[in-house]
Amino acid sequence: MKRTKKKIPVLAAAIIIAAVAAGGCLGNRKPGGGGKLYIYNWTYYTPPSVIEKFEKEYGVTVVYDEFASNEEMFAKLQAGGTGYDIIFPSEDYVSIMISLGLLEKLDKSRLSNLDNVDPRVLQKTKADPVMEYSVPYYWGASGVLVNTAKVPDFEKSWSIFARTDLKGRMTMLDDMREVLGDALAYLGYSVNSKDPAQIEEARDLVNNTWKPNLVKFDAEAFGKGYSQGDFWVVHGYAEVVYEEIAGNEELINNTVFFIPDEGGPAYIDGMCILKGAKNIDLAHKFIDFIHRPEIYAEFTDFFGFPPTANYRAAPYKQDDPLYLVEDLANTEIKDDLGEALEMYNDAWETIKVGY
Repeated sequence: MKRTKKKIPVLAAAIIIAAVAAGGCLGNRKPGGGGKLYIYNWTYYTPPSVIEKFEKEYGVTVVYDEFASNEEMFAKLQAGGTGYDIIFPSEDYVSIMISLGLLEKLDKSRLSNLDNVDPRVLQKTKADPVMEYSVPYYWGASGVLVNTAKVPDFEKSWSIFARTDLKGRMTMLDDMREVLGDALAYLGYSVNSKDPAQIEEARDLVNNTWKPNLVKFDAEAFGKGYSQGDFWVVHGYAEVVYEEIAGNEELINNTVFFIPDEGGPAYIDGMCILKGAKNIDLAHKFIDFIHRPEIYAEFTDFFGFPPTANYRAAPYKQDDPLYLVEDLANTEIKDDLGEALEMYNDAWETIKVGY
């Protein structure tokens, strides 16, 4: 498929309207029952049109709440009393939640579309490769976006952040696993390394070579800063930047997104049913609904994604993605690090000093 620069519609208003129509936030309702399905998902991660189609087909209301990080999601669930039915944790948190008994085992007799899940994704997942507790929603990765009008010559490498000539015009994500994973991949190591020497080397690379050239570590406003011309090179998610630059044809045409040749961290976000969910039947219906090829194509078209987790969706897609499945070839899924996570926390704390 030919790759094109794709404009993504502004999402916030549509999702807020959908959320209000669906019954508001969790603070104003009682959990469970009443023909409602309670979903806890990443911000801007399911198109309103898909939610509306599900509601219409099954005569139900979807209450859709959002989180910005796995850590935020996990902390809220640990606090208890949320009443959510479906949650969307990433691979490493799927592993943690299975081990803690926080997920319901899936009833595969209710899931007729599991055969549409791409085997390549299942081969990459260590947490639940047989989909006992989690069905893959999306496999993707962050990368680098470059304004070629300002930066005409560059290598598709994480080494771009070492360029002193771009000092004060670049940002990287405020995300420990992403940034340290980038450095580990650049150095030829696993993004899941548990070797103290390798983690220290990655820390020093970021701290001494990349960080001095950055404006900041930013996981929230990098797209807006890029759209306003403040940043010329940003580490982040393609769909976020293209949403911000929608309508600016000149900037769209001058923007390139790439996943560096060295690879880097990737994620598999899964659909899971929370232990004790009140609407288990509806939850299974929603998971199955997402993996209808035409629905999955609609989801990926909305965000400019390739159909990574559903290989039968490709013929139904209407738009070209911002990157290809093949671009993920050198990436590595972030695993649950167990006790080694503390080494990453220590390294990241050192990196963030002064920010």
